[in-house]
Amino acid sequence: MKKSILKIFLAAVAMSGISCTSAEDTHHYWNCTKPEDINAFFAGQQGILISGHRGGNLEGYPENCTETFDKILEYLPTVYEIDPRMTKDSMVVLMHDSTLDRTTTGTGKVKDHTYAELQEFFLKDRWGNVTPYKIPLVKEVVEWSKGKVILNFDIKDVTRDVLVPLVQSTGAMNCMYTVRDTTEALEVYRLDPTARMSAWVKDMDAFRAYEAAGIPWENIPMAYVQSNIMKEGNAELYQALRERNVKCMVSTAPREDKKKTPEERAEGFRKVIASAPDVIESDFPTEFVDL
Repeated sequence: MKKSILKIFLAAVAMSGISCTSAEDTHHYWNCTKPEDINAFFAGQQGILISGHRGGNLEGYPENCTETFDKILEYLPTVYEIDPRMTKDSMVVLMHDSTLDRTTTGTGKVKDHTYAELQEFFLKDRWGNVTPYKIPLVKEVVEWSKGKVILNFDIKDVTRDVLVPLVQSTGAMNCMYTVRDTTEALEVYRLDPTARMSAWVKDMDAFRAYEAAGIPWENIPMAYVQSNIMKEGNAELYQALRERNVKCMVSTAPREDKKKTPEERAEGFRKVIASAPDVIESDFPTEFVDL
């Protein structure tokens, strides 16, 4: 099974109508110039796509950090789930936690600091090592990502009526929004009828609610269906989503990613792979390369 997941996915990328470019044959970049290119990226997938939760982690490379995003793209094509937070002076930055203590050299709440104050701190990697990298502005990250990778914004303390126009102001066509129910989905759809979303659809009741909401399924190329392993009892849901060209995504963040060693994580990852999801979201996307 060695490298089979990545090789199958790379083959699908090569055969698709959208060009996956590389810089000196080292980066797996993906160029989205219109919303439909996001759908094409997911539709071209024939293996399991590995998505970077919080942008992924590597030793010396922190989560929610542009330098980390670019480094991981040397290993595999991916999609990054990232986290917007608001500063005291209404600047939107990337940060998962509401506080600075775990991932930076600073302390206290993000919202209690100005952006300039946040720039006095350095980001730490998952193992607590201080790096030379700083907390990035969302606008700068979106600008960087053009022609490179799809970004999927989770919802934190930045309202949609702030985040969606911010993304639109950059002209970017490679961004998605995580929505947890039809209320959130309809809000995003109202703000941008072309917006692509990653929707929580964990059972048939949720599926039927999306059907009734009238949002085109092309706006939802991916659905979060389980916290880790796909369940046989939900086969009807998976079939219904796939018939509408929606990929079924699971996450290893709540369980498998919490294992302390790569070997322990790999054991759990193989079980998740065996359940045959379309997308696996993980804190450790590069650890899937050699499975």
